[in-house]
Amino acid sequence: MNQSLSDVSPVLPRRTSRWRVYRGADQYERLLGWFLSLPATGLMLLFLIGPIAAVLLLSFTDWQLGMSAFEWIGLDNYAELFSDPTFWQSLKNTMIYVAIVVPGSVFLGLGAAMLIEAGKQGKSFYRAVYFLPVMATLIAMSIVWQVILHPDFGLLNLILKELGIAGPNWLQDSDLVLYVLCGIGIWQQVGFNLVLFISGLMSIPSHLYEAAEMDGASSAWDRFRLVTWPLLGPITLFVVVITSSKAFQVFDTVQVLTKGGPNKASEVLLYTIYTEAFEYFRTSYAAAITVVFLFFVLLLTLLKTRFLERKVHYS
Repeated sequence: MNQSLSDVSPVLPRRTSRWRVYRGADQYERLLGWFLSLPATGLMLLFLIGPIAAVLLLSFTDWQLGMSAFEWIGLDNYAELFSDPTFWQSLKNTMIYVAIVVPGSVFLGLGAAMLIEAGKQGKSFYRAVYFLPVMATLIAMSIVWQVILHPDFGLLNLILKELGIAGPNWLQDSDLVLYVLCGIGIWQQVGFNLVLFISGLMSIPSHLYEAAEMDGASSAWDRFRLVTWPLLGPITLFVVVITSSKAFQVFDTVQVLTKGGPNKASEVLLYTIYTEAFEYFRTSYAAAITVVFLFFVLLLTLLKTRFLERKVHYS
């Protein structure tokens, strides 16, 4: 018994020293990781967290652009905000825009991607054609749309005239203008979603479709329902979140085409923030709208992510 203890006892210090070496190496790697992440963390604090904190603090003041002093006014800006009919109108228009553009561009992008991948020729050509609106400057394309939708010499109304239909004033009709902007938003976003869906379709193994056919999934709808759609779950989640974020940020088309009119029928939240801050110089009030805007975007993004995550299957 004494002999066995003497044989074992010299081993313990060596094991302890090895454990200390491993522990020291682990701490070194951890510290190195923190050190290497410091530049990115600093940039995030400077360009993301810092501006958000500044806007939040500014929303509790009466500061206006050009003023050298300000006073703390608490929740006065928010009280005015929630009693402002312009805010509610712009919020309503933004929600309608998002509710139309997101599903429209997602499903059209998915459908176009499936049609392109099902074809045998011209895949690269069609991908490039659909992606052109994404590469084009949105302000420049808004000017093109302004010409197309002109009530007198616009291409769309000229076509309707040839068909014997009197074309409306697309950008000055309160009942139509927001839906026209939604159509432009869908057109601009479909190409981006199409490219993402094509990458997802190309990653699905072909033998899964063969196995589905052997199990009785003979129709295209059955193959889509049982194979394609479940395996596109992660891509679809990403597309929905990105498209929603871009839809909430609609500004360029409103600024160029309608300037929120007629009678605020197309005014959205970002355009309201712009006019309050840089036309009326009510910077603190614009900051309050920005805080509420960020809250809505964050809340809806989290809800969409939580809802869609339940239906997503990761391989």
